[in-house]
Amino acid sequence: NLRSALPMNLKVRHASFPVFSGARPDIERIEAIWNECMERYGGPFLFGEKPTVADAMYAPVATRFISYAVAVSPVSEAYCQTIAEWEPMKEWAAAARAEPEEMEELDVEF
Repeated sequence: NLRSALPMNLKVRHASFPVFSGARPDIERIEAIWNECMERYGGPFLFGEKPTVADAMYAPVATRFISYAVAVSPVSEAYCQTIAEWEPMKEWAAAARAEPEEMEELDVEF
């Protein structure tokens, strides 16, 4: 699935990254949803001119597509850029970049 194949990481940008076949159906379904919303509501956000909770929900997906250079349609690419330029997303990305590289509380053995 998408989350396992492309974990969210706002600190990385890959010029190319192999997308595992298991993630493809998720990507295709997401693009279908985004395309339908853009056709119906005209963008630049999923339901029109102003962002909604749907955009907040899909923000991590858009960042994954950007971080891993996932090949998407021009409509999806434009939407990902809209999300990347959205002020709350910029703040989130800045906070992520300010985090330490290693977090002791996450350094545990399973």
